[in-house]
Amino acid sequence: MATSNSSTLHKQDVSLEPTELIKADKTPPAFGHDMHSIFMLDPDFTALNNGSYGTLPRPVLAACDALTARIESSPDRFMKLDMPGILSDARRRVAEFVKAEHDEIVLVPNASHAFATILSNFEWEKGDVLLGATTTYSSFGTTLEYLSDKHPHPTIETFELLFPTSHAQILADWRAFIARIAAAHPRTSASSSDGPTQKGFKFGERKIVAVIDSIVSNPGVLLPWKEMVSVCAEYGVWSLVDGAHSLGQEMDLDLGKDKPDFWLSNCHKWLSAKRGCAAMYVPRRNQHVVRSPIPTPAVYKSLQGEGYDGPQDFALLFEWTGTVDYVPLLSIAPALDFRRWLGGENRINAYCHTLALRGGTVLARELGTSFLQSTSASPNNIDEFTLNMVNVELPIDGDIEETAEIKDILIHTLIAEHGVYAAHFRHNRRWWARASAQIWNEESDFVKLARALKAASNRVQKHAGREPH
Repeated sequence: MATSNSSTLHKQDVSLEPTELIKADKTPPAFGHDMHSIFMLDPDFTALNNGSYGTLPRPVLAACDALTARIESSPDRFMKLDMPGILSDARRRVAEFVKAEHDEIVLVPNASHAFATILSNFEWEKGDVLLGATTTYSSFGTTLEYLSDKHPHPTIETFELLFPTSHAQILADWRAFIARIAAAHPRTSASSSDGPTQKGFKFGERKIVAVIDSIVSNPGVLLPWKEMVSVCAEYGVWSLVDGAHSLGQEMDLDLGKDKPDFWLSNCHKWLSAKRGCAAMYVPRRNQHVVRSPIPTPAVYKSLQGEGYDGPQDFALLFEWTGTVDYVPLLSIAPALDFRRWLGGENRINAYCHTLALRGGTVLARELGTSFLQSTSASPNNIDEFTLNMVNVELPIDGDIEETAEIKDILIHTLIAEHGVYAAHFRHNRRWWARASAQIWNEESDFVKLARALKAASNRVQKHAGREPH
């Protein structure tokens, strides 16, 4: 399949020079608070919520500023000559990172954009089914509801996922759930042994699409998503993996081996790219499904058009969908250069993972609670759910409902009064905080967070007419 850099217009020098801050002769600071020198973090604020928005490093910002200046010096030259090749290189580097083919990765503004693009391209029919979970990201869940509200009204089935649990239990429950749904919605044609992509788009005149988190947002836990994808394939169910937190946090991704039908991930959360930027994986076998980006580009070829000659160049479809700021998408290359300068993915994630476990222990001790771990945990698998985010129970009565007022109390107390923040949520009738460990954090940050969470929890208890714990 031809890719978007096949045009003679794309044979330009598209290299992006490394910034002065990360040249080979410069040594990076030590992980921990020394890292504040290469981030723009407020020295009076302790950031423990990287999982929500990410934080741009100074070297990547410098590269983005240089790229912006290059674009503004000659927008015509950049958009028509330079951009396609640089964009193709960014896609290539992401593809190598996740072990996919170059023409199977495209870049979009964020994970939500990718999610909507994939599902809006399905030709839904009566009897089709959308599978979500009780932990599906909120706007993804409402996207499923929106699709179900539209003709022909595909139905929604929900997988109950409650923590604490274990990977083994999740897989057993998932298999039973998928088996039940598949039995209730049998194929009206095509052999039940054929995988979801082997019989073409219509998939036996019924489609079941399962949304699977690789790493749940709240609570921030790793799921056995690869095995869940395999179960989907076994039962002829399409798998759409929400990997919004994966790039830069989940090690050794191999999409070619694990074979999700669709996969997406943000690049601005953990991969250090500029906000907003996301990667969308659509393997060649499924590119006939995703026929148009949102919005539809001028290069789209109608199936009914005169001279239609077969499948389109998938990457070219996503190259230009209207005038946008391409800097966030093109920041992937300097972000990956930055991470390599720091010592690479193994070193970065080893520090963050170890700190997440230690920080969780600190939070649980200071709050008098516990951090979320597998119910089958042992010294060997205590971190089954934990990568770089740790979830710790808050001393708030579980029957207190989550309201806008309580959210405001927590946010104001943490940010405005204590200068620290971590995500907070209610799950399975318990209140939790999700702290993201990053290379600029140390254990002392978790002590500060614990004190703020204690004060905030006490305030919530009093607001509800309860005694503080």
